[in-house]
Amino acid sequence: MRFDEDKPNPLYRRVCYTFAWNAVLSFALLNLAGLAIAAATGVWYMKQIYTYAYAPLCAVILMLGAAGVLPRVRRSTKGEGTERRYFYGSVWAVVAAQALLLAVWKTLPATRTAACIKLGVFAGMLLMMGLAARRGALPRTRPIVPGELMVAD
Repeated sequence: MRFDEDKPNPLYRRVCYTFAWNAVLSFALLNLAGLAIAAATGVWYMKQIYTYAYAPLCAVILMLGAAGVLPRVRRSTKGEGTERRYFYGSVWAVVAAQALLLAVWKTLPATRTAACIKLGVFAGMLLMMGLAARRGALPRTRPIVPGELMVAD
């Protein structure tokens, strides 16, 4: 396979990447919202956020995938040499941020100040890993230019 060629993107890839995007985005966005609300108000609403917002957010992400809007989910493989960095960068960022958030969550109390710290740590890790992915410093985030063969990195 050559990246950036205008070839049909197989249905199984579009479906798998759509559900993968859902897993990556939904939990990160809901946790970010919960942390922001807790930092602003001092009250935790995570259960309510997941109860009422998860299904609609999931539906929106799945519809974006079905419409071919998400990176690596388009009908054509054109542009995948760059799009892969968005997907894998998101995976790296969210996994690292969620793991760090768990550690901070377990060590800090449930106070408004701690919520602000948790939000800063979570958002900071997302930003730091996103910037590393943008530079291509993380595995599978290096862009592949047109005509270059796919390599295992």
